[in-house]
Amino acid sequence: MARSDLIVRDLTAPAADGYTLSMRLISAIDPTHAVLVTSGTGFPKGFYERFARHLAGRGAAVLTHDMRGVGGSRPEDLAAMRMTYEDWGRLDMPAALEALIAEAPGVPVSHVGHSVGGHFAGFMPNHAKIGRHAFVAVGSGYWPKHPLSYNPVEVFFWWGYGPWSLARHGYIKGGNVWRGADLPRGVFIPWRRWCHDPRYFGERLSSELKPNHFAEVTAPIRSWIFTDDPIANVRTGPDILKVYPNTPSELVVRKPADYGVARIGHEGAFRRGMEPVWDEIAGWLTGEVTRA
Repeated sequence: MARSDLIVRDLTAPAADGYTLSMRLISAIDPTHAVLVTSGTGFPKGFYERFARHLAGRGAAVLTHDMRGVGGSRPEDLAAMRMTYEDWGRLDMPAALEALIAEAPGVPVSHVGHSVGGHFAGFMPNHAKIGRHAFVAVGSGYWPKHPLSYNPVEVFFWWGYGPWSLARHGYIKGGNVWRGADLPRGVFIPWRRWCHDPRYFGERLSSELKPNHFAEVTAPIRSWIFTDDPIANVRTGPDILKVYPNTPSELVVRKPADYGVARIGHEGAFRRGMEPVWDEIAGWLTGEVTRA
């Protein structure tokens, strides 16, 4: 399907607390299915544009969106913003799902979660409207389970650059050290806490992170892990699947060489030239491909 055959429309929708979120719909003219794409921490919706267009070219209606505090959903004064990390799952992802269903009524809905987008699907009160989940580079942030070579970068971010940036700007400023988008204080603080906990946020689900719906999720999950990803790896990927105890799930481990590329890492699956990965994901979402 050529690009001219796609519908592309920017829209906004309110979360349950009234916060306005920026979204983009990329859709086939008569979609056969709908796909919600949820972002990794610090990735604006535009990062997933090529991927979304590819899925739309295969007949999907695809919605990408900016989490509150990021990209088009950022307030004028980010330093003054009051929120916490799990608001992305409790409030923003559910609002995006409802917006997608309104734009593409009557077709099956699936979900692609990149990094924290997979972490937070269990916070969604409307998760039962999703038929399948594809997790991409989803693994626990517990830093001692990451490669030793990557640990100094993480420790410096958590205890050097992060506190300095909060003191200087009131938020985590993107740039050379943190290469993602600017992040609110309310994202950084719990994220750092969880990344120093061997259980990440898992044990907190029974106490401080209530209400949540992780135990109620039954839609199947296939989770793609790439061998050169320092964060979502074969040690940390299973940790996230464990917080969804009642859903069939599987881990798919791929090497960059499997796709003829030198690097994938934590975000490369969504970059230009990764159509073979996108086709694998699309096949799983539609049920055309059932075996990894």
